[in-house]
Amino acid sequence: MKSVLGRVLLGAGVSVALAATAACGGQGDDGDKGTASSKPTAKASPAAQEGLKPLTEAQLTKAAVTKADVKGYRVGNTPDDEIPEVSVPAKPANCQAIADMFLLGSEPDAVARVSRSLTSLEQTDATVLRMGLLAHKEADAKNVVADLRTQSEKCRSFEHTDFKYTSVKALQAPALGDEAVAYSMTNDIDGEKIPVSYIVVREGSTLVVFYAMNALGGQAPEVPAKVMEAQIAKLEKAV
Repeated sequence: MKSVLGRVLLGAGVSVALAATAACGGQGDDGDKGTASSKPTAKASPAAQEGLKPLTEAQLTKAAVTKADVKGYRVGNTPDDEIPEVSVPAKPANCQAIADMFLLGSEPDAVARVSRSLTSLEQTDATVLRMGLLAHKEADAKNVVADLRTQSEKCRSFEHTDFKYTSVKALQAPALGDEAVAYSMTNDIDGEKIPVSYIVVREGSTLVVFYAMNALGGQAPEVPAKVMEAQIAKLEKAV
């Protein structure tokens, strides 16, 4: 099954796989929950009316979880060459936003991105986890979430990077950040059915992407709540 998993990730340009997460990454502090308001008032300045500006790559890196933030997981960096810079067309086009997000992409492109791969220390857990932070202008971040929400309800299957994805289904999104969208789908690779789940949370102008894949097939895996909560809390603290 590991070879199938490798084909899934390599073919999509995201060959993180289980071996790539063996390198543990960094140290960090647990984040305390903070609050922020992005709603302009009638007397707001022009700059405020434009919404929150994108975070820098340095800010995203500081805000990304480490093994100190999520006990029980190895946390590794994702090489830049595993996050493509160019969007690849999906067929049909009304699945493009979901296809792009598979590679941590979006339209418009993120100003900065960082990605982390997480592996449970429990040997019986075959779930592959990835987390991405995408920096946008606030209005653009809202539009990406809106596109994902619409397409998760209307897109059922698509082809992308020579692979086929089926059974796209909208899920109940968690109450995290300013808004969130969730969906699942199945990767059809050489006859193997690999279920994946996505949760995309908007926190201000930043999109937090959580991806879970079951390397053994079966049901679409859940993203652990403690991983999501730890990442959102750390991002809130950082901004």
